[in-house]
Amino acid sequence: MHSIGGFRMTLVQLRHFVVLAELGAFVQAAKALYLTQPALTRSIQGLEEELGGRLFDRLGRRIALTPFGHEVLQRARRLVADAEALKQTGKGLHAGLIGTLRIGLSSGPGALLSVPLMLHMGEHHPRLQLQISRGNTTVLIDELREQHLDAAVLDVRSVRPAADLAIAQTFELAAGFLVRPDHPLVQLGRPATIEDVLAYPIASTPLSDEVARILIGRYGPQANPDDMVTLRSDETQTIVEVARQSQAIVLTAHAAAPGLVPLRMSPALDATARFGLVTLSQRQEAPALRILREWLAGWLVQNGAA
Repeated sequence: MHSIGGFRMTLVQLRHFVVLAELGAFVQAAKALYLTQPALTRSIQGLEEELGGRLFDRLGRRIALTPFGHEVLQRARRLVADAEALKQTGKGLHAGLIGTLRIGLSSGPGALLSVPLMLHMGEHHPRLQLQISRGNTTVLIDELREQHLDAAVLDVRSVRPAADLAIAQTFELAAGFLVRPDHPLVQLGRPATIEDVLAYPIASTPLSDEVARILIGRYGPQANPDDMVTLRSDETQTIVEVARQSQAIVLTAHAAAPGLVPLRMSPALDATARFGLVTLSQRQEAPALRILREWLAGWLVQNGAA
């Protein structure tokens, strides 16, 4: 790396900077890094000297990133993460059979994939540390960009196109209104209308604009999710359980709601949920991500996902 006055920037110093930026205080960062506070201070001061600008404003015992620090942080995180991935690759890691794999799952994929993925990893890759994070699409995309995740399986209709994101292994699953088998609308003897549906509580996770347009196109303005949905949660399992225990109607992927039955509608909804594997396009992939890709491909075949 470039040297100024005999000083040489190192990945260790970049790692010190990233940890300090995340914790926001020298005392906590020094403890997390197993350093003395003066040693951490010297490391950061040396980094600031070589980079030619202050990374932090000192605010008493607390610190805050300067605008320059914010810009450097994004690049430092990428360098540190890439170095760690290279280190793992260099150690062999048995083609990803050991190490850590950090995966984000949004609501629908979380309900579908969390348990079978953990069972597969526990049985076939017991030395691989699998970390699953759950959250809505926006939160998980932020976590991916902050390089706290290696990949995420998301509702791709809710992912805004961006040059830094790569979407692969997209798949669709039948979706629609689902209810208990003994629900009054199942006993109608005819397809339900949107007016029939609106007589009951409707539960859903946040829906994309595309899904909203489909609903409004089928059933008119009264099917706008902003008005139609009365029970909202980021967790698919929560809204499915509500429908199992009540006469609420849930709007989700059929496969995510075992024990519930699709409600026949007039006109038919004929909707799908669309999911995909999202990664950072310019980041070196974690070695173990290959295992997830192969497992997901097999899961899609077994479950008939388009």
